[in-house]
Amino acid sequence: SIVKKYCDKTTTAQLQEMLDSPYHEIRLCALLIMVSLYEKNNDVNIVNLYIKNVKNINNWDLVDLSAHKIIGKHYLKTHDRAIIENLAKSGHLWSERIAVVSQWSVVKTGEFELLLELCENFLTHKHDLMHKATGWMLREAGKKDEKVLLNFLDKYSKVMPRTMLRYSIEKLTPQQRKFYMS
Repeated sequence: SIVKKYCDKTTTAQLQEMLDSPYHEIRLCALLIMVSLYEKNNDVNIVNLYIKNVKNINNWDLVDLSAHKIIGKHYLKTHDRAIIENLAKSGHLWSERIAVVSQWSVVKTGEFELLLELCENFLTHKHDLMHKATGWMLREAGKKDEKVLLNFLDKYSKVMPRTMLRYSIEKLTPQQRKFYMS
């Protein structure tokens, strides 16, 4: 209700002030306003503000509620991989998670190439939050095209972090899950 009430009344300067807030909830509100604004007019300034503030998008829920709706949708419009590749190569946990979760919108259209590259690159990532994100996005790819997921699992299940593997196989049959877990 706050987003609806203030979405069209919030300036970029106010969004920046909110994104700089030490309070998680205020940063979340700013991001949800940005999502709403981007959905209305696909404004590249929202994308730029988002990228400028990745240091403030510093929790899994902030990433998961916004990355696919801003960065992912922007990628679908432009097919410019540079933003996502730069985030993925940053060495910054939240930027890396943004890169992966941004692919949720992309996967829904049946495009998997960039997601699979990201997941392959993050196979050796040290952080559990990245294992969860990559496994989740692989599972989403499998919902759209199970063969894509199974091909990835056939190639990498033996070396995938267990959390990534478990998240990715969650919607498979019990027999398939048992096979890939063994």
